[in-house]
Amino acid sequence: MTSNTKKVCAISYGCQMSARDAETLTAVALQNDYVRTNLPEEADLIIVNTCCVRESAENKIIGKIGQLKKLKEQKPSLIIAVAGCMVQQPGILEKLQKKAPHIDIWTGTFDYSKFEQLLKSSLNGQKVCMVSPEAYECNEVVPLAEKGKLSAFVNIMYGCENYCAYCIVPYVRGRERSRPKEVILEEIKQLVQAGCREVTLLGQNVNSYGLKDGFGYDFSDLLQEVDNLQGLVRVRFMTSHPKDLSDKLITTLAQGKHLCEHFHLPLQAGSNRILEAMNRKYTREYYLERVERILQDIPQARLTTDLIVGFPGETEEDFELTLDMVRRVPYTQAFTFMYSPRSGTAAATMSDQVPLDVKKLRLQKLMELQNARSLAWRKNMLGQEYEILVEGPSKSDPEQLTGRTRGNEIVVFKGTDDMVGKLITVKITSANSWTLFGELSSQ
Repeated sequence: MTSNTKKVCAISYGCQMSARDAETLTAVALQNDYVRTNLPEEADLIIVNTCCVRESAENKIIGKIGQLKKLKEQKPSLIIAVAGCMVQQPGILEKLQKKAPHIDIWTGTFDYSKFEQLLKSSLNGQKVCMVSPEAYECNEVVPLAEKGKLSAFVNIMYGCENYCAYCIVPYVRGRERSRPKEVILEEIKQLVQAGCREVTLLGQNVNSYGLKDGFGYDFSDLLQEVDNLQGLVRVRFMTSHPKDLSDKLITTLAQGKHLCEHFHLPLQAGSNRILEAMNRKYTREYYLERVERILQDIPQARLTTDLIVGFPGETEEDFELTLDMVRRVPYTQAFTFMYSPRSGTAAATMSDQVPLDVKKLRLQKLMELQNARSLAWRKNMLGQEYEILVEGPSKSDPEQLTGRTRGNEIVVFKGTDDMVGKLITVKITSANSWTLFGELSSQ
């Protein structure tokens, strides 16, 4: 590597879809003679892929963009690109541009296929902006954005049209559009040839894959074909909207060879009144019936969820119904959030907003309940053996390795570097609310 080698650093905020988008933009840079670096101070190109789902994420992003100004002053040739959902959000781009004139490239979620063009313009000294108001069809940007990784995200669809009252995603990612299965399967085959062992199929609602595109096949059919590909040992997916969780999909998971028995099934609230106000299109009774069906067909299934406290109009009775659902459903983990208004969504203008201090108390109570249940669940795994796909060194303890069970539980254990990428058996010896600890099986 010569001293003239250009380096690209990607910084991503938000969900797995955002992380995959950051990888896509990075791959464009790699095709234009850049190499990766994890250090912004080393980079010649910094890509910040943004999130606007919560105010806390927006504040972090604004702070990071401001910090990058110093790097730009120290290295005027540095190109900084800001992309993603926050840029796409109506009315936000102009504010960001005024606050951050040092940014060279602005692009929204609908224009990633034009990123190479934008990058070349910026290399010629231009400041460029491309934020289209509507989504294109499923334009392919670059395949193999995560080539060489053990585990890879693969988009199977883009956009969302559920219009949950609290959510900005349909407005910044457009209407739902699915990729043809031939394109998806070819991408996965090439990823496997490059060393990938596990894929996670991504969509805002994978359960509705293909239904609005006239493909003649659905998500279950796609999963079966991915499961049959040679070389993969694990297949995951997210996220499943409960309203579209079919018996066919549950049966497909039950019969799959490499399909992991993990359902991330966002509940959001336990009160039917709040679920209706959220426009979630299901009831607590329907949700419980779906959970019962999953556990009936797949007793070893793992369930995780998302929960929001303090949605406008939520009473103590409504909140207690959410706690009741957490007690009823054996979630191994829950991602819990306080509701925060997102400009442009239906809930932002609703009356009867819940006071911040009330939301904080409810969130604390919810977290304490779920953490206790998560710990109890993991303690029940003590002494049992599980198949682990070894991912690499543990972030908390580099002297140990980490991997995941088929149920997506993190396991930390002592091992050797040659185990990375392999399936091994680990006996669980201890646990906390988020992590399992184990030792190599003697078998």
